[in-house]
Amino acid sequence: LCPNGHEKCVINPNGYQWFDLTRDDPKYILEQSKKAETKLKQFIEEIKNKYNLKNSQICLSGFSQGSMMSINLGLTSSEDYNCVIGFSGKVINQEDLAKRKISSTKMLLIHGEKDEVVSPTFLLEAKDFLIRNNVEVETKMIKNCEHHIPIEASSSALNYIKNNFKI
Repeated sequence: LCPNGHEKCVINPNGYQWFDLTRDDPKYILEQSKKAETKLKQFIEEIKNKYNLKNSQICLSGFSQGSMMSINLGLTSSEDYNCVIGFSGKVINQEDLAKRKISSTKMLLIHGEKDEVVSPTFLLEAKDFLIRNNVEVETKMIKNCEHHIPIEASSSALNYIKNNFKI
C-alpha cells in the first residue's frame, strides 16, 4: 500500500503531506505524525476488510514522509506486515518509536546519496536504530540520486517484494 498523504502539501501545492514540515519543531512533528498514523491505520483496516487481507499479505511503502510513516506503522502494528519499503525517509523520533515498538516488520530502505531534502545520513541512522531494535533491515544508497525514486530504486524494491512474497 502506498497511499498519498491526507493533506495538501504546504511547500508543494501539487503534492500531499502527512504532516507539515515547514515548522521546525520536533514535538509538533511527532504530534502531527501520530495523528497521521491514526488515519493511516484506519485506511489500512478498511483495505484489509474490503479485500480480506492479513498484515502478512501487505507491503507498506512510501516516499519521504510516506517512508517515515511506513517505518512507524511497520513497528507499531500489533502484527508484522510482510515488509516495508522506504524511499528517502527517516525515523521521525527514535526515542518515541523505541517506546511504542511492538512489532518487527522487515524493511528495505533506499536513499539517494545527493538528497538535499532528507539527508542521506538519515538512512544510516535508521539502519542503526533498526539493528539495535532487532529489526531485519536492508539498505541501498543510490549514487548520484537526489530526492526522487530512480529506476534502480524501483527495481530493487520490486525484487525485494518478489522475494518476500515468494513471487
